[in-house]
Parts: sequence; structure tokens; C-alpha cells
Amino acid sequence: MKVGVLALQGDVREHIRSLGDCGVDAFAVRTATQINSVDALVIPGGESTTISKLARAFDVFDVIAERISQGMPVYGSCAGMILIANQVLDAIDGQESFRGLDVVVRRNAFGRQVDSFETDLSFNGITEPAVRAVFIRAPWVESVGEGVEVLAEVDGHPVAVRQNQLFATSFHPELTGDNRVHRYFIDVVCKQSLKAGVN
Repeated sequence: MKVGVLALQGDVREHIRSLGDCGVDAFAVRTATQINSVDALVIPGGESTTISKLARAFDVFDVIAERISQGMPVYGSCAGMILIANQVLDAIDGQESFRGLDVVVRRNAFGRQVDSFETDLSFNGITEPAVRAVFIRAPWVESVGEGVEVLAEVDGHPVAVRQNQLFATSFHPELTGDNRVHRYFIDVVCKQSLKAGVN
């Protein structure tokens, strides 16, 4: 299985390393040809408006949106969660998302850079010990549609969700050295979706 990491901004190398540790062929993608060549895609953290604008500038925005609509497994981390959400609160004027995940996400919900924090999470689908989560200018999920599974919460706010082949976290698992969240994406989300012939 080939997994692309959208290499327009954010923790691209860290995600590639984590995915590689899970035994998959992972590499940076930034062109339509590269994106169309992968079985699954990771959209890393960064600045969601910048990533969406760069996706337009690199002429890959519609390619990504189309692959999502066709059922490609996608993991969105932090800004990536915002970019695959159907609705974004506190977005700047003209902000776009690739859509697909039936959630309402609030941008910068946990506060500014100075409000960044770490905490241990109980994560449905990942066994003990708890998942150490790093939140940096992170969003949270305000509400979920039918068919969206909440996998982890902080103070009652969903911070990890899954809907079929789409998976998103508010936090940055690539920064902790714990690859269990990436392994969940590969072993549960991707393999179930690809086995079902969704993609």
C-alpha cells in the first residue's frame, strides 16, 4: 500500500517517518500525478488556510476533493481535520475545505499558540497505555453527523473521529514517537476501506 503525505506545509517528514515505522511505503506528494498514484493520503497539520491556498496554487485542490469523494482513505491531523470537514466555524473569509467528513469543526478552538498543551487520551480502538496527544492551535469537533464515530474526547469535545475511510485527529501523533494512531489509520481505516473496495 502506498500512502502519500500532502507536502505543501506542516509536519511532512514526521508523518512519513511514523508511517514508515508502520511498514508502509510513504512519501511526500504535491502534484496531481503523485496524488493519483497513492492508495491513501495524510493531510498534516500546519495552517489550514495556507494549505488550501497552496493546493489551489499547485492545482491539486480539485484532485484531492475528487479522490476523497471517490473513497480514498484520508487521515487529517489538526489542520488536516479542518480541511476534510464539511463545515468549519471561525474560518476566515474564503476558506475552503476538501470536504467529505460529516462534522462541524471549530478552528483554533483550544486557543492560540501559547495555549498549546499535551494530555493523555483514552482512544477507542487503541489499547492501553493512553495515547499522549499534543495540541497546537488545535481545532475540536462541535458536532458529528450520522455515521461518524467519536474515538477520543477532551472535556467533552471530540478530538478524534472516523467516518468510513475518513479519519481525523485534532492533535499531532507524529510528534510523540508513538505510532499507534498511524497504525490505526493503516490497519483499521485503510485496510477495511480497501478490502471493501471503497477506493
